[in-house]
Amino acid sequence: MRVLFTSWAWPSHLYALVPLASAFRAAGHEVLVAGPPALKPETDRTGLPGAVVGGDTDAAGMVRGYVLPSADVPPPAPPAAGEPLPGDTAPRALRMVASLAASMTDGLVELARDWRADLVVYEPTALAGPVAAAAAGVPAVRVLYGTDLLARARTLLPRTVAPFLERYGVEDFDALGTLTVDPCPDALQPPAAYRRTRVRYVPYNGCAAVPRPPLGDPPPGVRRAVVTWGHTMARLDARLFLGGRAAAALASPGVEVVLAVSARQRDLLDPALLDGSAGVRVVTDVPLHALVPSAGLVVAHGGAATVLTSLRAGVPLLLVPQLPDHAGHAGRVAAVGAGRVLSRDEATAERLRAEAYALLDDGASRAAARRMGAEMLARPTPARVAAELARTLPVRTAGRR
Repeated sequence: MRVLFTSWAWPSHLYALVPLASAFRAAGHEVLVAGPPALKPETDRTGLPGAVVGGDTDAAGMVRGYVLPSADVPPPAPPAAGEPLPGDTAPRALRMVASLAASMTDGLVELARDWRADLVVYEPTALAGPVAAAAAGVPAVRVLYGTDLLARARTLLPRTVAPFLERYGVEDFDALGTLTVDPCPDALQPPAAYRRTRVRYVPYNGCAAVPRPPLGDPPPGVRRAVVTWGHTMARLDARLFLGGRAAAALASPGVEVVLAVSARQRDLLDPALLDGSAGVRVVTDVPLHALVPSAGLVVAHGGAATVLTSLRAGVPLLLVPQLPDHAGHAGRVAAVGAGRVLSRDEATAERLRAEAYALLDDGASRAAARRMGAEMLARPTPARVAAELARTLPVRTAGRR
């Protein structure tokens, strides 16, 4: 079986596909990961075979246009790049999805046909995926990376790719694909009116080394809080990277703070954080899943991978979302009682400290997070899901060109 995976050029979206792609490959299927040129180096680092389709877009510029407003960092002007929808009346998020599809679809259709793919697997914002599957006459499988925030736009999504549906003669099109593979606990998802198969969430946080020696447990009587601000926010604007500020606010003799940053983010930190005088332990380019099991709390930006990695370990979260999708993930975490949410303007040092310490003492939040983790670990592995998809999905569909 030939399985074509695709994502646009945002590493966290690619990362969500890696466990299932690796499972297909380990089972002996041919796997190819296709994306824009900017994604190819990241694809190569996963060890999966990669192909380049289409051209690059100003991904950071588009995402920057969706930053939630705050008193000290007003939202940037909407991005100018991308093809608007008819009438230019659709939400900007859909215009972004349309722009991404426009940059990739023709190349992905050509690749799916030439490579003779049997299945196309895509992340929710890469609508070139289901278009290419429909044009090639093969099933399309959507893999969620977090709470399904696009499902409510199901009826609007086809018009974001309407020119391509017409070009390739596709009449029966569902942007949600043949089925959806979902790694999220049920409580984090809105009701699903589509075919869905559950999968165990397996963290893939990029190619990085685990700490040596391992982090270990905190000293007796000391609780540990892990602070991470992902990769997105600093990439958009240094002022949106709140990791250093949050870590400094939480440090105290009874709370060990571990601040996880990338090599690029180290330059954004106060020297007192780097030299240890602020009581914060800074770790660089360490995968998050290696840090959270010994933590009592994760303080973060609300990215889907951070949320799922933390809940898988049964750790509650204090979240400060600054993008609409991060706010969506954070809202679901708060709704199930597995954490709390602050806006950027609410996230003063005093408020961060108060909310974090309250969560460290909150048995109910910890219990809710552990329930989420237990549900995630009880699900079938990516290997089992890959085998089931290979067994049940049709390899060819009628009318394949």
